[in-house]
Amino acid sequence: MTSLHNPLPPCLNPGTLEAGCDEAGRGCLAGPVVAAAVILPDDFTHPLLNDSKQLSEKRRDQLRTVIMEQALAYAIAVVDNNRIDEINILNASIEAMHLALDALTVRPGTIVVDGNRFKPYGDTPYTTIVKGDGKYANIAAASILAKTERDRIMKEAHIEYPDYAWNVNKGYPTAAHRKAILLNGPSPLHRMSFRLLPTEE
Repeated sequence: MTSLHNPLPPCLNPGTLEAGCDEAGRGCLAGPVVAAAVILPDDFTHPLLNDSKQLSEKRRDQLRTVIMEQALAYAIAVVDNNRIDEINILNASIEAMHLALDALTVRPGTIVVDGNRFKPYGDTPYTTIVKGDGKYANIAAASILAKTERDRIMKEAHIEYPDYAWNVNKGYPTAAHRKAILLNGPSPLHRMSFRLLPTEE
């Protein structure tokens, strides 16, 4: 599943303590959205670091350890399903990224964000980059921390709500997940503002 590629450049703006930001779980029907912010050394390089969606779970877990050991600073933030229903998933995703930036032990001089939507974080300059998690190591690192943390949360939630197989689908809208919602109704962790079941044609 994983192939070697040219190592991603560590950041967009070297020498600025740049924080890469990304989130996981935006398209899920249940559970939180999780975001991470990561500041890597300017000389950071790793041949396997890439967009978390391109990596196996085992590889993501290995890279999580590398990132946590080598990052100048990192932080992870969680915004739960009730807050998502309250302010919508886009706003909740950006709120989670702001919370992760708040929790960094090093203040970033610049910010790069995966995707094309963000809100100003104080007066810190930021750049949005579509598919940025496959272009810069700091965004890829944030995507891995967010994804691995969210997977861990959903595996724990599966113990309390085993009917939905979140240990397998992690809350994403698979056919089996939707069938489980149809059979059992939504759980307290489902996002009620989302279309949980396909509408009749």
